[in-house]
Amino acid sequence: MNTIRTHFGLYLLLLLSFTAFGQHTNTVTATLQAESNTLNVVQKITYTNETGTTLSEIYLNDWSHAFSGKDTQLAKRFAEEFHRNFHLAPDKKRGYTAVANISANAATLDWQRLRKQVDIIKVTLNQPLLPNESVTLHLNYEVKLPYDEFTRYGFAKNGDFSLRYWYMTPAAYRNGWILYSNKNLDDLYTEQADHNITLIVPEKFQVVSGADSVTNDGNGMIQLKSKNVKDITILLRQNSQFKTFQTDKVSITTNIDPYRLDEKEQAISIDKVVQFIHEKLGAFPREKMMISQIDNKKNPVYGLGQLPSFVRPFTDAFQYEIKILKAILEKNLEESMWMDTRTEKWISDAIEIYMMMGYAETFYPNMKLTGGLSKVWGIRSYEFAKLDFNDQYPFMFMLMARKNIDQPLNTSKDSLTKFNNNIANKYKAGVGLKYLKSYFDETVIDDFVKEYYAKNRLQISTRKDFENLLKSKAPKDIDWYFDNYVDSRKRIDYKIKKVKKVEDSLRVTIQNKYDGNFPISLFGIKNDSVVSKYWVTDIGKKKTVTIPSDSIDRLVLNYDKIIPEFNQRDNWKSLNGFFANNKKLRLTFFKDAENPHYNQIFFVPVARFNLYDGFTPGMRLYNKVFLTKRFLYDLKPSYGLRSKQLVGSGSISYRHDIESENSDLYFTRFTVGGNYFNYAEDLAYTRFVPKITFGFRDPDFRSNQKEFIDLRYVIVQREQSEIPTLSTDDDEPNYSVFNARYVYSNPDPIRHMVWFTDFQITKKFSKISFNLDYRKLFRDNRQLNVRFFFGKFLFNDTNSDFFSFALDRPTDYLFDYNYYGRSEDTGLFSQQLVVAEGGFKSKLENPFSNDWIGTSNVSYSLWKWVEAYGDVGFIKNNGSNMRFVYDSGIRLNLVPDFFELYFPVYSNNGWEIAQPGFDQRIRFIVTLSPKTLTKLFTRKWF
Repeated sequence: MNTIRTHFGLYLLLLLSFTAFGQHTNTVTATLQAESNTLNVVQKITYTNETGTTLSEIYLNDWSHAFSGKDTQLAKRFAEEFHRNFHLAPDKKRGYTAVANISANAATLDWQRLRKQVDIIKVTLNQPLLPNESVTLHLNYEVKLPYDEFTRYGFAKNGDFSLRYWYMTPAAYRNGWILYSNKNLDDLYTEQADHNITLIVPEKFQVVSGADSVTNDGNGMIQLKSKNVKDITILLRQNSQFKTFQTDKVSITTNIDPYRLDEKEQAISIDKVVQFIHEKLGAFPREKMMISQIDNKKNPVYGLGQLPSFVRPFTDAFQYEIKILKAILEKNLEESMWMDTRTEKWISDAIEIYMMMGYAETFYPNMKLTGGLSKVWGIRSYEFAKLDFNDQYPFMFMLMARKNIDQPLNTSKDSLTKFNNNIANKYKAGVGLKYLKSYFDETVIDDFVKEYYAKNRLQISTRKDFENLLKSKAPKDIDWYFDNYVDSRKRIDYKIKKVKKVEDSLRVTIQNKYDGNFPISLFGIKNDSVVSKYWVTDIGKKKTVTIPSDSIDRLVLNYDKIIPEFNQRDNWKSLNGFFANNKKLRLTFFKDAENPHYNQIFFVPVARFNLYDGFTPGMRLYNKVFLTKRFLYDLKPSYGLRSKQLVGSGSISYRHDIESENSDLYFTRFTVGGNYFNYAEDLAYTRFVPKITFGFRDPDFRSNQKEFIDLRYVIVQREQSEIPTLSTDDDEPNYSVFNARYVYSNPDPIRHMVWFTDFQITKKFSKISFNLDYRKLFRDNRQLNVRFFFGKFLFNDTNSDFFSFALDRPTDYLFDYNYYGRSEDTGLFSQQLVVAEGGFKSKLENPFSNDWIGTSNVSYSLWKWVEAYGDVGFIKNNGSNMRFVYDSGIRLNLVPDFFELYFPVYSNNGWEIAQPGFDQRIRFIVTLSPKTLTKLFTRKWF
């Protein structure tokens, strides 16, 4: 296509573009330059002032420019979730918008980007725009599309393009401008408008879109039109896998993986889903809808979407229907209800999840959470195998509540943690409607959902509309729902305090364990059948109700488990005597969901290794279930195959969570732990540690910043060694140390900082120390690592270096570090590196300090994970002069803190790289703990 034809087409289409009947129109003509991944855009926005006030400026959403740098709101969000790809990406993979001109009435307008929101443009009008008057903005700009690995929109490796939020739109005005930056939340808030888009692309592309009208002249000129929409998503494919299925309600175009379903079976499933939505929710807003694999990947059905292809516990039809159902509901609600989806998305989430629960109940009432695996021997006896498919919704919300990191439903989406945004809050919202349905009767909420959808379909909608209609339909007071369930983190947790039989009645006292005001269901059970059901309200701290006995043999709160209650272990009371209330023991392999009727003990084989005990197999006994519990115990009795001894470790802990939203302190944990292993050949130690930990966090739950205060008393008893270097001074192998530590942690992938201060005291010494770790990832993708340590004895009456500060290999007299050969001076195990105290990598002469030490450890990226490191410091011993020490070398930082290799080059020892036995000078960090490794994958979610 030659240049003359292209420019002639651009301007001709702008001149002939029609003015739609809507208040706002958006006419876009864009030419795709596939080789450079750019779009040349000529745009006309007709904006009508419906604000009721005179405007002197108009704000435009320019979300393509969110990809322009490493300090945009989008880039910061990627960093918060530990996504380094965007920061490490070269400029050619990032995007931007280069604005050439913005004008109105043939006059150029002044414009500027907001300083802290560069993807928002403020356009200053030449003359005030009065209410109900219109202005037409003419824009010329170039859009550089980003690589699609960041948000799934942009250009792909195979040359395809997925276009969304690529052209400018006016910001919404609701008693003021609402200016939202692109944060990969798919929540553009703009005024609905009539869109007319002409896209000029190479002829090899096929266009897929949900626009009302799509025409292709066969020569690469594509026109798309839609009325009353906020934007149009356009997919350009060289080999389209999309199929269109026509139902009598709506036409669905999709490429979502059909598994092994043929086209006829797909059509049956899609029609089934469409008919259900139409019946339970209402008419679709448009005649056409596109749902893609992008939608499915950005908002998957968690659980189903994460299963590997070779694991298929569900039928193909069920998996396909649930994915299609979720995608259609999400798209339908987005296009139907024009609400602020950043602050009020919980409303559409509630409807979406409620509908999904209803679909499973209607068509798959017996479906289990684990599908066909629930019938497999070895799995079917587990509690999680008995959970219904819909039990996942309260379960996943409770996962966050039990960790004390749940957030109110009315929290803005950009303030939610990733897990809360993607899963927990969505599920809590849907379960809330289910809760109300049970509290009322079977039809009130169903009727409300349909009426709310009908009244707000293709209308601007707010929370007030939802709240007013729900309250008008509710047969009972539901202030608690909005005040406590939606707007707070208040817990639902009740227990049956006592039951007293009075003639033919029962006086039941129910205790509220928190300060939330929620209705609770009380069931009378006889022979495992429900005899009666009552709702108890306004409980306060405690309430006594009288009910008929009805030959009841058991009373249970929340028997049907519809209410998302914090703890259900004290929800029942047997009327058959004291011993009937005792819970039986249940021994289960590995882990399971919680069963409130049993005391569950889990077991799993474990193994560890150290040089002196050798390979150490054992059995771990613990009570930790999938949901966090307050009281935990963990015992690991083991046997050392080399030492021929029974060894092991164990701990018990109790965690008290602080639910107050106004307190930085969010938990207090009391722990008592101990272990028994060999620390040298045929020499064992016993360690006993009572500890209390206070955890503090930022009010912004998305912040990775946390603070901790640890207070502990470490009691160590060791078998005495005849080797002087392994004994404490005066040959006393037993000692006790009080240790207090304050820790500040902010493990950001771009700017990581962790520091702590430490104080220790025992009868023969006292010391203080400070440790700082800092990492900075620069714009050129090089990383600087800086560590600083300073330690000083306040007094020291010891006669050996056992308690001294160390340059390169601390003695670890508190037995905190996982040394594989802690007493080794030579050989492979002596080369294990623990970066603590001095943090040096080379083994220098006289590496201990009984007075003070100050060191700095620095490394800098040379190429990818190859770094140069250098350590410098000063070390001072009593009665000796201060010494200057240093070393340097190459660091292979393969997985930071988990697998690293250090190759010394030059130090106080000279050119170590040229000295004999260089292989014995190499140091390594290897972490074998599965618990530690899992933090690499879970930190971005919580």
